[in-house]
Order: sequence, then C-alpha cells, then structure tokens
Amino acid sequence: MATMSVPHDPEKVEEEFVLLDLNAVSEQVEIQPNAPYVLSGLDTLNPTLIINNKLKLVGEYVETIGTCLVFSESDATPVVHVETGPSEANLFSGACIIDPNQASSKQVKPVAQLQKILKFRLAEEVDCRYLTADRNAIAREMNDRSTRTKIQYDHMQGTS
Repeated sequence: MATMSVPHDPEKVEEEFVLLDLNAVSEQVEIQPNAPYVLSGLDTLNPTLIINNKLKLVGEYVETIGTCLVFSESDATPVVHVETGPSEANLFSGACIIDPNQASSKQVKPVAQLQKILKFRLAEEVDCRYLTADRNAIAREMNDRSTRTKIQYDHMQGTS
C-alpha cells in the first residue's frame, strides 16, 4: 500500500492511501517479499514501479466502488481463565488456566481506508498493447484513405 500526500492547505497535509495490485504480475514473475523498489509518478495517469532495478511495471488507477478498508492481522493473546474464590472442588485456587480446546484466533485492526487501486502490468505488455492498437489504427487509416481515393477516382471517371 502506498501513501500519497496531497497538500491542499500549507498547514494541513491530507494523506491518500492507494492499494498496489500486483496480482497480474505475480502470476508471471516471482517478486521477493523484501525486494527494493522505486515507485514514481503517483500523480500521473500511469505510475511506474521498478523492482530490483530490473523489473519495470506500469500502473493504471482503478476507482473503487465505495470505500475499501485495509486491516492488519496479528495473533491474539489466548484467553486466560483465572480461578477465584475458595472452593473445596477447586483444587487450583488462584491459578491461571488456558483452555487447550480453544482455537487459535487472530486480532484485526483497521489500518486505512482507500478509494483507489493501482493495478500494475509488465511494461512490455503495456508497450505491446499500445503497439497493437497503433497498428490497428494505422491499418484503418490506410483502408479509409484507399477507399476515399477510390471514391474520388470513380467520381472523376463518372462511375460510382
């Protein structure tokens, strides 16, 4: 998750959290958990993420519907039952007992809320996608030009 500071007022700094979605990339390449990275261009339409000075990713913002909440998870401390009060049946008076049948539990805490997700793709994929789109546009333009030329030629010859 990345944090963007957006200064609207010189005295008040507003933070905006953005989720970095690497799912599409993680299926194609292995990214080490503590790999060094450089995230730049958060204020542009297509931020870049460079991992290990080798892997270049290009991002695209996706608006969320509503607000996404982000939580952190940690192991919860086990519930301890303290035996209090004297009793002839209570052999462990004043002792602490942990229930061995209790399932382990997790404690979650809200960390942030966010309205944007930044989906990343390999830079080569993005380049190929735009190259394909450019080729298709050029082919359409050439087809349109040849059609217009043929219509103009037919019109000049008196045939349609």
